Amino acid sequence: MGALVEVKDICKIYNPGENEVRALDHVNVSIDENELVAIIGHSGSGKSTLMNMLGCLDIPTSGSYFLNGKDVSALSDDELSDIRNREIGFIFQGFNLIPNLTAEENVELPLIYRGVGKRERRELAQKALQKVGLEKRMTHKPSEMSGGQQQRVAIARAIAQAPPVILADEPTGNLDSNSSKEIMGILKQLHKDGHTVILITHDNDIAAQARRVIRIRDGKVEADFIQEEE
Repeated sequence: MGALVEVKDICKIYNPGENEVRALDHVNVSIDENELVAIIGHSGSGKSTLMNMLGCLDIPTSGSYFLNGKDVSALSDDELSDIRNREIGFIFQGFNLIPNLTAEENVELPLIYRGVGKRERRELAQKALQKVGLEKRMTHKPSEMSGGQQQRVAIARAIAQAPPVILADEPTGNLDSNSSKEIMGILKQLHKDGHTVILITHDNDIAAQARRVIRIRDGKVEADFIQEEE
């Protein structure tokens, strides 16, 4: 069994030539199934660019990216979109919920794009919302929920069809400390349930809760280590 996520010698160069910016500079990263990994770095370190690569939101200037054994680094936009939809569950700092939809409808939305039938969609959405403790808030709209609850809806949306990879970009960035603790508890439980969870963060306290930490600086992997379990 190969790695679930494997980045080989990836470079991402903006403005090639005199004023070029090497956002990623020969990065190699391999992540196995059922890992909980934090990718940490300051603003401008290249961590967001790496997240865009891992999430198939962008393609590298050079190098290869294998997701589930498939080289996705040279696919078309449509093919990348299909992979994003099926293989990756995204959780963003800003929740990205549709204001006029209920929690359940927000979770169902990506399933509609995947062609999942109405009854199955509803079942998957309800099960995912139960998993994040929102069974009593399914008919509420985002404006009727706290930030922490909105992020839980976003997590339910990401996990509804059990994608192999969950990619969480600063998932606690807009939350108070109590909500942050709740969200991290849910992500750690998802990892225990068998999901591969990749956290992108600039926060050392968040990174400290991951089993493995990859530190990015100036577009390079500065450190990659396993943390002692508490």
